[in-house]
Amino acid sequence: MKMGITYRLFFLILCATGLAILFLILIMWWSINQGFYQYLGTVDQKKLTRIIDDLGKKYEQQGNWDFLKHSPPLWNSSGAMPFSEPEMDRPPLFAPDENGLGHNKPIGPRFNDQHPPVPFVISDAGKKPVYGFYPPDEKINLHPIIVHGNTIGYLGILSPKHFLHPMQVHFLSQQKLALVLGASGMVLIVIIISFPLARRMVKPIQAMAAATHDIASGKYTTRISFSSTDEIGQLARDFNAMALTLEKHEKERRQWVVDISHELRTPVAVLQGEIEALLDGIHNITPETICSLLAETIRLQRLVEDLYQISLSDLGTLSYRKENLDLVTVLRNSIESYRAEFDRKSIALKENISSNTKAIGFADRERLRQLFINLLENSLRYTDAGGILEIRAEVSGDFITIEFQDSKPGVSAEDMERLFERFYRVEGSRNRSSGGAGLGLTISKKIVDAHEGIISAHSSPLGGLLIRISMPVFEGRK
Repeated sequence: MKMGITYRLFFLILCATGLAILFLILIMWWSINQGFYQYLGTVDQKKLTRIIDDLGKKYEQQGNWDFLKHSPPLWNSSGAMPFSEPEMDRPPLFAPDENGLGHNKPIGPRFNDQHPPVPFVISDAGKKPVYGFYPPDEKINLHPIIVHGNTIGYLGILSPKHFLHPMQVHFLSQQKLALVLGASGMVLIVIIISFPLARRMVKPIQAMAAATHDIASGKYTTRISFSSTDEIGQLARDFNAMALTLEKHEKERRQWVVDISHELRTPVAVLQGEIEALLDGIHNITPETICSLLAETIRLQRLVEDLYQISLSDLGTLSYRKENLDLVTVLRNSIESYRAEFDRKSIALKENISSNTKAIGFADRERLRQLFINLLENSLRYTDAGGILEIRAEVSGDFITIEFQDSKPGVSAEDMERLFERFYRVEGSRNRSSGGAGLGLTISKKIVDAHEGIISAHSSPLGGLLIRISMPVFEGRK
């Protein structure tokens, strides 16, 4: 069974917290034991001097360590060393081993409630235990017992863990039990808190997963509601921005298909009607009818070519053969090639460019010519007869600014913002009888963008439209 992200996050939080609590328990467990034993050991060490003095005096009186067998030292809180009376009825609890060494085997009387165990070991001058024992795997610091300048034996304090009082054992048990109960309570609290927390953290991710599924199904109107300002909130905002972009592109794609179909319909319908009229004998085959068919064919060919150019630009495969050339020379040649067309329509074509203006840039000659011709065609189609088109070019720093401004009719501010959109025509002036398909300015913008320039539309002082182009150059003069 596949585990959901909520449960995986829950178990991750639980495991991480559990490991941290376990580590804390181990540290505290060790600290309680070591700290308590260290405290008892410190207390015992402070009694050593008095104990050593008492043992030395007793040894000086007896002359040997035999007195320990019958009168063992007793331990009290003050560290005094009174010796008990002989108790022959109690068999020795600690006796030497078969080799008589007594190592690792306690030597001395049995301990009881009246005679609690003594937490030390007494050795003779040869460090052989005469009372007590050396616990296995435990290092004991031996302190010399000196009488009249001679070392008669050694006294070593054992670890307090071997001689804990029942009350001390009870105290340690209580502390450890409290530690375990506290850790268990912490784990329970983590379980209670982490699962709702995991669900809360995963909820926006689940919402985004569902919304992503809707987007993949084509529901581009899907949005995610969010209120947080953290990374999840930022992700939700980015998702909504992506969905909005996809919705916009989908609308543009559908509009693109509709516009293409609409634009192709007109010339195809005209061609079909003309050919059917010829076949039915309604029209005779004359040079005029052939010219009409040719005009519609040329119009259709231009539309297809424009669509092809835009498609290549969208795909990033529109080829550019850039070289170092004078942009002003390309502009002048384009103007001269259209001067006769403007004269035929009675539109004055004014060139306001200084004769010594020169701007060397890295550009594609044919694409620049296509750009300038599109702008000339645009003014030629939509400027009223008797009007004017003025073209300016000026170099400033590392840029050349080229302006095409014509006379009436003008363009509203609302329409001006959409002039570079595909198939967009200004109502009343851009119509199919006089205008094109609405792709000229779109292609022009893509060419300028490819040359790292800027193209914009403004109201012309002459009453019409002003198209301003700014392109980089690396050498120029006025």
